[in-house]
Amino acid sequence: MCYAYYVIDMDKDIVKVLRKLEDKGYIAYLVGGYPRDLYMGNISCDYDICTSAKPKEIKSIFSKYIVSSEHYGCVTIFYHNKRYEITTLRKDITYFNNRFPVSLKYVKDLKTDLLRRDFKMNTICINSDGEYVDLLNGREDIDNKIIRVVGDSDKKIREDALRILRAVRFATILDFDLDDKLIMSIKKYKSLVKNLSYERKKEELDKIFASSNAIKGIDLIKNLQLDKYLDINIDSVKKVNNIIGYWVQVDTGKYRFTKYEGEQINKVRELMDLDMTNKILYKYGLYVCLIAADLKNLDIKDITKRYNNLPIKSRKDIVLEPLEICEILNKKPGSWLNDIIKNIEDKIIDGELKNDKISLIDYLKNN
Repeated sequence: MCYAYYVIDMDKDIVKVLRKLEDKGYIAYLVGGYPRDLYMGNISCDYDICTSAKPKEIKSIFSKYIVSSEHYGCVTIFYHNKRYEITTLRKDITYFNNRFPVSLKYVKDLKTDLLRRDFKMNTICINSDGEYVDLLNGREDIDNKIIRVVGDSDKKIREDALRILRAVRFATILDFDLDDKLIMSIKKYKSLVKNLSYERKKEELDKIFASSNAIKGIDLIKNLQLDKYLDINIDSVKKVNNIIGYWVQVDTGKYRFTKYEGEQINKVRELMDLDMTNKILYKYGLYVCLIAADLKNLDIKDITKRYNNLPIKSRKDIVLEPLEICEILNKKPGSWLNDIIKNIEDKIIDGELKNDKISLIDYLKNN
């Protein structure tokens, strides 16, 4: 089926962007994630537009833009605080290193452009009238909860190895199955994943781990024998509710993390060998402790309750300021002050000392 006139309630700004292109004589359609998600009844902010306008022409129509990758005919425009990726209709001729098209040709025909794309479910379009344009029957695959490539699966996987991880990610997030031909092609060319950058692999794995259906993705990675080429350890992975919790289990030291991610991963690993005492809850904080508790099969509610009942959550909660301590002890600020505050912290957390001024002043004067 080519066109099915299911009129939808589309954001007016999207319509305006499409019509700005159409008013200049170009064809323009929403394509990819937005039509797919909308058809499934999901909210999407994935605004990809394909058009017969070339990058130079796109830039002449919109005042706010950045050139994402003009070689690929892609211009990012900003309209009413929304970001749109606008790409010229094209046909990819040759690929470099099983990843990037290095030779392409601009075309005027929508179907030719759709044939270069990865999966049929991502080829659904929407025009400015809010009508689905489904030239490759992508909605049929969505209805059947199946992921199939556009055209020959071997060719598509050889062209761009990232499609292997995208297939796993979509299957995970959407809870779809992979087509048998796609499975065969992935197994055949799985070693190509090795050539992908760790940054790009991490982006896909993050999305898989962030899904409530993450274990399905991990099982797919295992069944498709991709773990070796992803350099992750998935021999025994427990279902958790946090990306960091999965990385703690699977990371083999090959991936680069942000400073924050690295700190969280290291803290959780430290906690795996420690008892979850009140001092530990205080030192590491609730977020990290809950991740570790999940991995250690501890009672999450109990951990949360105990943390919430701590008399203080940080040094800032101690009712005496550092300068007040100096005045009470009649001493000038110095390195000694940190030891005093640490002593007070420990006793408050252990319940040996109340966090009120009278108790703290009395303790300081007598000790």
